[in-house]
Amino acid sequence: MQSFTAPAIIRGKLITENLVRFGGRDGASSFESPDPASLIDRLPLKDPGALLDLYGLSFDEIVDYLVELGSWLDLAKNEFLQESLDHSYDMSDQTPPLLHRQYAQMGGLFTAPLLREAIEASIGIKYLEGWNPRDMADGRTARVRAFGCRALHIVAGNSPFVSAITIIRNALTRSDAIIKAPSNDPLTSLAIARTMAKIAPDHPLTRHLSVAYWKGGDEAFEQPLYQPSNIEKIIAWGGFASVKHVTRYVQPGLELVTLDPKRSATVIGREAFESDDTLRDVALRAATDIGALNQLGCVAARVIFVESGTDDAGIVRLARLGELIYSALQNLPESISTRAKSFDPELRANIQALKTNRDFYTVIGGKTDEGAVIVSHTDEPVDFYPSLACRVANLVPIDDYSETVKWMNAYTQTIGVYPEALRLKLRDLLPLYGAQRLITLGYANTGSYALPQDAIEPTRRMVKWIVDESCEPERLRPLWAEPVGLPAMPQRRRG
Repeated sequence: MQSFTAPAIIRGKLITENLVRFGGRDGASSFESPDPASLIDRLPLKDPGALLDLYGLSFDEIVDYLVELGSWLDLAKNEFLQESLDHSYDMSDQTPPLLHRQYAQMGGLFTAPLLREAIEASIGIKYLEGWNPRDMADGRTARVRAFGCRALHIVAGNSPFVSAITIIRNALTRSDAIIKAPSNDPLTSLAIARTMAKIAPDHPLTRHLSVAYWKGGDEAFEQPLYQPSNIEKIIAWGGFASVKHVTRYVQPGLELVTLDPKRSATVIGREAFESDDTLRDVALRAATDIGALNQLGCVAARVIFVESGTDDAGIVRLARLGELIYSALQNLPESISTRAKSFDPELRANIQALKTNRDFYTVIGGKTDEGAVIVSHTDEPVDFYPSLACRVANLVPIDDYSETVKWMNAYTQTIGVYPEALRLKLRDLLPLYGAQRLITLGYANTGSYALPQDAIEPTRRMVKWIVDESCEPERLRPLWAEPVGLPAMPQRRRG
């Protein structure tokens, strides 16, 4: 593996001096970036009034800028994306075919219909464009507007799309962003920012984006930066540890918005067994939800509850479905799923141990780290189900879909469901137990950045909701007016 340089970019200006070396998350690769201590005074937007230049832009002009930016994010032509992809092959947990597909599709996130939908669905364009009056029940008139803010984004490195979506949301909300690049993807957000600086160096949207790397948990750097005088919101993606240490900086005036680590699951109804063709279709859909991005995303299926029945005949049916899922998993296009780049050794040992316990489990595959399907013979997942990864799923037999609720909690994100009629039954039940997204089986790894995520609306949380009120004495009795008809105050007792 070769070392490389990941410069910083601050409001359109590239920073390449004062380089220090950082180790990659894999423990083998490394890169050089500007010493964070040399950036601490330059990263924050000290004067919030500097955001006013963004309010000289209409929403249409912001969309036009982003559409133009998207046209420049063509992997075949963009040298910054090419460099980022080249080094990501070593740094990322993803394999080259998966990374190449995402970089090649990145520009497609920047289309006008998607950009407009992202705001209309979550905030409402009119709330970003001006004051919106409401006549209130008590007689006052309130006007509401959504304002951008100074934000720090701690992005996840499991997909380059996270960096692109963060930059889109920042621009659409007229905000100022400092992006902390992750150690397993230090270049994607930087590549987009460098493209912005190349095509429009003096544009307000370019000047309100900064990207830098520092090691998470560096209190000497973070303590002075993570202050309400510098930033108003922290939007943090990632694992439990990376989110947890940020909480120490939360205080009045500094809000934390977290997109926490999640787990996802699947519920398959008894209708899957109506015919062999149906079962094969269900198997392909389930394999796609398991295997896409090599199960690295929170949306990936891991435990699959199936209404096969828990008797001996039900376990036979379930094993047949497991064989078909395993076969479909191995035959997914390599741009969607491949053998894992690095297989978890503890998971491998757990799989091998189950192979000796044939009374309770059937293990399909898992011979050469190609992935596996574990078929439980009882109605409970394997003990190590939270660590299922590397294209390993656990099929669990159930007699009725209602039994799934005991396995749902606040960590449960996406539930792929078959058939559609079952999804309609589950959508009013599973959210009560923690599930946050239900979707047609086979589509778990697709999504829109306009929709809620992790049971919140991230874009809506990124803005400040400001109220301007006017009150007229003729419509709303003022406090200074003498109250009419109020009973006398009781006498206070003494002694």
